[in-house]
Amino acid sequence: MKFEELRSFLDEKADQFNAPDFIENDPIQIPHRFTIKQDIEIAGFLAATISWGNRKSIIKSAEKMLDMMGNAPYDFVLNYTEKDLEDIQEKSVHRTFNGQDFAYFIRQFNRIYQEHESLESLFEVRDQEVNFLHAIERFRSSFLEPEKNRTHKHISSPYKNSSAKRIIMFLRWMVRKDKRGVDFGIWENIDQKHLSIPLDVHTGNISRKLGLVLRTQNDWKTVEELDLAIRKFDSDDPAKYDFALFGLGVTKELL
Repeated sequence: MKFEELRSFLDEKADQFNAPDFIENDPIQIPHRFTIKQDIEIAGFLAATISWGNRKSIIKSAEKMLDMMGNAPYDFVLNYTEKDLEDIQEKSVHRTFNGQDFAYFIRQFNRIYQEHESLESLFEVRDQEVNFLHAIERFRSSFLEPEKNRTHKHISSPYKNSSAKRIIMFLRWMVRKDKRGVDFGIWENIDQKHLSIPLDVHTGNISRKLGLVLRTQNDWKTVEELDLAIRKFDSDDPAKYDFALFGLGVTKELL
């Protein structure tokens, strides 16, 4: 497809899938159960963190975490007892993300929210930065303790060339502003032009079929290659094309 044909095609697909009925079967339904900003952030970050594998399984595991927090994430993070965390550490959560990992996250959330009103301040993009490469690393430095811990593997590092798919997806949820009702857009101080596409097997394969990327690995270098392509279509809201690529992966329209 020529440039204008491809842009028109992707715009059409983004418009088709960026709709409220998308929420029902996607992990984004988890933070949509809340209205308080901090509840949305915590529920969203946890749901995004375990977003690998079957979507029904992800949602079920996220619901399990909400149940452990009494379906009040922010209140629980601020007011848990050591007994609460001891109980959580004994439970399974989702695949390799276990109760110990969950308890670690809760402790870190508690510390962060004692110092910051919102997670947004930990992800701010600085002057001259074009994406979230450095912002994610600054967040990792703030959120993770310096000592090595098994839980560190659950927050990917683009400095190590990870595509950081789950964090990028969480950032889309928090930052993107439109009137479709899917993404929240509750972070006022970060421009959505810096967002990237959450890159996984499906979005990577579709991107290659469409000639948007040439690299065969799904890593951070490919995220940046895809950035260059999609920002030519819409430099103000590039992440809307996540809906197009995801939708094409689900419908298998290009197979």
